[in-house]
Amino acid sequence: MSSTPPAKHVVVIGGGILGASTCMHLARGGAEVTLVTAGPLANGASGRSIAWLNSSGARSAEYHYLRMLAIDRYRTWSAHHPESRSYIRFDGALKWAGPGETFRDTFAFERSTGYHSLWVDRADVARLASDVNAEAVAEEGAIYNPGEGWVNMPDFIPALVAEATACGANIIENAGDVRVDVQGGAAVGVILGDGMRLAADQVVLATGGEVPAQLAALGVTVPDATPAAFVLFTDPIDFEVKTVLNTPRVAVRPTPDGRLVLDADWAEQSVIVEDDGSFTIPEGSVRGLLDEASKVLAGNPRLTAQKVGAGLKPIPGDGEPVVGPVPAIAGLHTVFTHSGATLGLILGELLAEEIITGNPSPVLKAFRLERFNTGAATETVSTGAWAPVSQS
Repeated sequence: MSSTPPAKHVVVIGGGILGASTCMHLARGGAEVTLVTAGPLANGASGRSIAWLNSSGARSAEYHYLRMLAIDRYRTWSAHHPESRSYIRFDGALKWAGPGETFRDTFAFERSTGYHSLWVDRADVARLASDVNAEAVAEEGAIYNPGEGWVNMPDFIPALVAEATACGANIIENAGDVRVDVQGGAAVGVILGDGMRLAADQVVLATGGEVPAQLAALGVTVPDATPAAFVLFTDPIDFEVKTVLNTPRVAVRPTPDGRLVLDADWAEQSVIVEDDGSFTIPEGSVRGLLDEASKVLAGNPRLTAQKVGAGLKPIPGDGEPVVGPVPAIAGLHTVFTHSGATLGLILGELLAEEIITGNPSPVLKAFRLERFNTGAATETVSTGAWAPVSQS
């Protein structure tokens, strides 16, 4: 049985999907909770995400299971919030390999796990995804995942926060550079950008790509593979796109207002990080994404750029989530992960439950910060912190 006292006041730092979800689940669970964010809600990585809901490709069994739970939570949310069906969609996704590559092994792996995965020949693409240019698909064919979809975070995050506030949560936006207030080896609250201190019994750090640097400032190391990245938002198009596309040269997903969101690994690698920390996106990368997206869509529609969203794309060092207490600092918890869109609801739920009850979630055992160290492979809870474990 846990010896951790019930949460009294929890401060969540971060206004993206992970912070908003954790805040909402804490408030639903009866905790007194305050969410603080440096700027407006959804202005970080969540607001510039392709936001593809999936467990596509080869993953560890633990990670695949977590992602399947995550997708289930979105379906449940959608069923109970009919208004969300404009910005949470499950219209399927299509992916194919690049020249000299094959997705046959990927398809075999997905089928071996029971994942809903169909092999599609070029001739069948139009039947399953009429918005896709079949001629752009690899000669060998493609993988169609009927159960995958997307979420539009600028719509979803405010809905989570509205539910949190209805349950009593307090929201502080535009708080500036928010830091964890650590005294005597324990998190006792946060320090807002203006120097104001906000006391708390527990603190959650959910600041996306900033997590590694913020933990490093507290003497805690988390392996980090976070790159600079960008997504491109097009102007609205007179053509309905439903299918999420993950192609060798571009990823595409629609938005509720008829725009498209585009990204690609090659474009990400072109981002220039300036000396002042700002990001410059080469014009050639913008034009290239528009051209590549047009090629994979039926009718090759003319696409124009509306805006670019650039910043850090959170990715832990081994690619899998880091979730739960920070052992070196009592009362501090963190959630740092790629695929925050897919994982947002489930990680917020499980982390909130741990904080409120003091009981570790077996589902999160593989995703502790301690896996990067060597030590005993057991978990206990005591005064809000985990005992060292090894194992994302």
